[in-house]
Amino acid sequence: MLARSEALSLSAVQGEELADLLATASEVRDRHKGRTVTFSPKLFIPLTNLCRDFCGYCTFRKAPGEPGARTMTLDEVLQVVLQGRRLGCAEVLFSLGDRPEAIYPEMRDFLEQLGLRRTLDYLYDACKIVLEETGLLPHSNPGLMGKKDLARLREVNVSLGLMLESISERLTLPSGPHFDAPDKKPALRLKTIEEAGKLRIPFTTGILVGIGENWQERTDSLFAIRELHRRYGHIQEVIVQNFRAKPEIPMHAHPEPSAEEMLKAIALARLILGGEMNIQAPPNLTPEGYPLYLHAGINDWGGVSPLTPDYINPEAPWPALAILSQKSAEAGFVLKPRLAVYPEFIFQGEKFIPASLFPYVERLCGGNGLLKPESSPAPAISPLAEAQQRA
Repeated sequence: MLARSEALSLSAVQGEELADLLATASEVRDRHKGRTVTFSPKLFIPLTNLCRDFCGYCTFRKAPGEPGARTMTLDEVLQVVLQGRRLGCAEVLFSLGDRPEAIYPEMRDFLEQLGLRRTLDYLYDACKIVLEETGLLPHSNPGLMGKKDLARLREVNVSLGLMLESISERLTLPSGPHFDAPDKKPALRLKTIEEAGKLRIPFTTGILVGIGENWQERTDSLFAIRELHRRYGHIQEVIVQNFRAKPEIPMHAHPEPSAEEMLKAIALARLILGGEMNIQAPPNLTPEGYPLYLHAGINDWGGVSPLTPDYINPEAPWPALAILSQKSAEAGFVLKPRLAVYPEFIFQGEKFIPASLFPYVERLCGGNGLLKPESSPAPAISPLAEAQQRA
């Protein structure tokens, strides 16, 4: 694995040197992961899009009364999850705003009617009912979590996640994308990831490329993730995600990262984090060029849903599984579905997965630690996804 000085030097390469960097990263990936690229057939559940943070690039968050503001009921959650189960989904990804009850009395009233105090309590109830009534595996991304919250959510989630995004404190200064976002302070996010490590929770994190950070900050973010994983061994995947400009965000005029920047960031992530790490880049955010990511060192496409849109980037539909499979094959890879927890963590048993969750994992898990063939979705596109592709 790279030293920091080597990584900083490589972040400046171009032309033939960049091609050599990509080739080296691909060779490291092939040596450890082979030519299989995975994805998770998932359902995206936006439990609530109310949020106390105001990030400069976000279209997900809403305030009460805004068009599209919504908190789902548990009945609504179950309705979507049951539909997804019929389509072969195995993961239920819960995304939600950070602590909306801290600034919105409407959210406090909603929770009080249910006898709850915090949104994280409501998330626990939603995960529990999905797990017990559908058998699908929750994976939650609720923002910052303390030790007690992590321990409680571990009981009903096979894995949890929190994007580091960037280690840069500079981005929290006035005019920065994280200035009005108290939950995006790097030290707080690193603390959540560390506490998850102490509790041995399989954890997803990653960096957001193109929000104003420089190459040194990108590199330092990846090294911070590497250090936490070195200490606790719990990081199951690292996402390298590109910023997308949208008309309705404060950063609407901010330039998106180039294809070269993304390829370089992925290759550096592979070399910094090593061949055993699962590295993911979302295909829907680069619809014309995502197959190139396979030549930079990724081994996973992340969650792809046959039913629900990407509520974080609603303008970017998921690729049809048949097309994703075809594009992967053209690049020399076999596409296989996985669970919301990776095989290497499943094979370590109760070290990373509570005994109470193991029956749910075993029902869906094949001998290779991936999703059983009979539980896998067909490589086709659902009517909803097809309509999104045409739109």
